[in-house]
Amino acid sequence: MPKTTLEPAPTAPTPHPEGVTDEEFRAAMSRLAAGVTLITAHEPALTAGGPRGEDVGMTATAFMSVSLDPPLVLVSLREGSRMDDLLAEQPLWAVSVLADSQLQVAGRFAMKGRISDRLLFAGVPYERGAVSGAPLLTQALATLECRTESRVPAGDHTLVVGRVLSAALPNPDAPPLTYFRGRYRHLAR
Repeated sequence: MPKTTLEPAPTAPTPHPEGVTDEEFRAAMSRLAAGVTLITAHEPALTAGGPRGEDVGMTATAFMSVSLDPPLVLVSLREGSRMDDLLAEQPLWAVSVLADSQLQVAGRFAMKGRISDRLLFAGVPYERGAVSGAPLLTQALATLECRTESRVPAGDHTLVVGRVLSAALPNPDAPPLTYFRGRYRHLAR
């Protein structure tokens, strides 16, 4: 008699104690359209007089204005990510609000398991921020340089609140890049 193997029965998503599953939460939050930003920081040299440190960047959609007086913004970073670790030590960082023409930049810096940020910055036009030393994209809608005011653990993320030290509008009339339902989108005009 031939042996038959039984496929395991599909398991239902496990809800959190509050009752919502990861899938339900992701589906609901994917309906919130968000602007797309590139968060950057410059990792200082390991030793004084040693080789220059590396630039680090990551795409973020969980970014928002917090306060006008003082000017504060907030970005949510995955706990233990390279950017989270760097901003725990380096208080100065920058934000480039991406234009829809920068879709490839957003995708490039959102890659998981990448080896070197140095390669990611190759061919991306930027200038170094006078305050933060971090890359600021020259074709961004807006750029901000920030200093960390506070870090708040929040589940599997860290909320970083930064005081805005400088702001510029390199490409203010370009349409924005947005993120909606798990994809980058262009706004219809």
